[in-house]
Amino acid sequence: MNVQFKKGVLELCVLVLTSQKDRYGYELVEQISQKFAIAEGTIYPLLRRLAAEGLFSTYLSESGEGPPRKYYKITDEGRRVMNDMIEEWNAFAIGVQEIIGGDRIE
Repeated sequence: MNVQFKKGVLELCVLVLTSQKDRYGYELVEQISQKFAIAEGTIYPLLRRLAAEGLFSTYLSESGEGPPRKYYKITDEGRRVMNDMIEEWNAFAIGVQEIIGGDRIE
């Protein structure tokens, strides 16, 4: 899959997954990697940016498998942004499907 295309939808995927429950970075990598390939290093800068923008709050929680994990919790502003992005995505997807679903030009 095209790298730029993935970067464009990765933020939406992270917001949606985190809206379902608080998550830590590697957990997000695992969840998203089940659907399409991503590098682990792409998630952490995105998480830092979203937290800096106030879309996530963070907290540490002890882990039975090593050091404490940093969890990301979506904020009310994060939910608002996520809902706006979902609306934009749905309109975009419909438009693309109308274009590619019609007669193909050979």
